[in-house]
Amino acid sequence: MELFKKRYGERFDAEEKRRKRDAREVKNVSKKAQELHGIKGKLFAKERYKEKIKMQKMIKAHEEKEATAKSEKKQEEGAIPAYLLDRNEVNRTKVLSNMIKQKRKEKAGKWKVPVEKVKAMSEDEMFKVLKSGKRKKKVWKRMINKVTFVSPDFVRKPPKFERFIRPTGLRFKKAHVTHPELKTTFNLDILGVKKNPQSAMYTSLGVITKGSVIEVNVSELGLVT
Repeated sequence: MELFKKRYGERFDAEEKRRKRDAREVKNVSKKAQELHGIKGKLFAKERYKEKIKMQKMIKAHEEKEATAKSEKKQEEGAIPAYLLDRNEVNRTKVLSNMIKQKRKEKAGKWKVPVEKVKAMSEDEMFKVLKSGKRKKKVWKRMINKVTFVSPDFVRKPPKFERFIRPTGLRFKKAHVTHPELKTTFNLDILGVKKNPQSAMYTSLGVITKGSVIEVNVSELGLVT
């Protein structure tokens, strides 16, 4: 389906149809909850209960974030000085875990690399069909035509069971990376292929095509990120 969308796009009213379907979903869930009986009904109710609890916790966390709570302290005997009147009376309670999670998300987003939209590649362009078997009638093997990255600890499967073959001549270990601020190019070791915009399968195979995001070893440059 994703490949079809990439090639031919969607209907002009696809987004509107999706919105309406999501709006109707509430009614479908309600109908299911009333009609299901027995073990199916119990399982469905259990799932709904978990969803509601999750939602309540989220709402509560947002409410507590900026809430104020009075701290309970012992009443001291005698008169309290003016400068101590408003001390420790009100504490702003913050949900620390939520703040930490938010900061982590912001930090992750800071170094996030945008994956550009590229033209979809056909399977014929990416793979070459290899015929196997005694009479060369089996056509389930594929040889990758593009540059790939293979980790140093990679162990090949026995040739009889290997579906995707990555030729040794097209395996890259290093990449030329240009530093945007220093305006200098470095030859660095590749650590892995993080994202290939063509498909998740190409990412797992370590195929490097236009728009791919790769991870490199920057320890030689003295950088910490």
